Amino acid sequence: MIPSIAHIGLTVSDLTRSIAFYRDVLGLSYVGEMSMGGPESAALFRRPGCTARVAYLQTKDKHAPLVELIQFTDHPSAAAESSLFQTSISELCFSTDDIDAEYARLCQQGVSFLSEPQTFDSTAYGFGKSRAVYLRDPDGNILELIQPLD
Repeated sequence: MIPSIAHIGLTVSDLTRSIAFYRDVLGLSYVGEMSMGGPESAALFRRPGCTARVAYLQTKDKHAPLVELIQFTDHPSAAAESSLFQTSISELCFSTDDIDAEYARLCQQGVSFLSEPQTFDSTAYGFGKSRAVYLRDPDGNILELIQPLD
């Protein structure tokens, strides 16, 4: 039995830039950073000589999983355009109490959005009403903001 989610990991190309985005733009708290390397890392990632810098950030909800940002330092990560229509983690979703204010604030900071916030009524499915919007981090990873309306 798996009791909880420990963290959600995202591969990034520039850890320093990504830490600044998640901390300074999105408002997560920086928890710390570590380096990975050696035979254990090579075995875990299935790449000889693999080394990485890894940082952890946290939302204000201390019970939520950490966001793990990993930059492989032995070899640049291949850039791939994230898509909601490919099998993978489609997005990392953050909740907010005021999606319109967050959307306006993040637009002023130059954050790229896929649309304006949209309203959904999923009460027929037992999920209630919400407003949501997708955005991209500096590497193009897709993130979501959601505001429950009920």
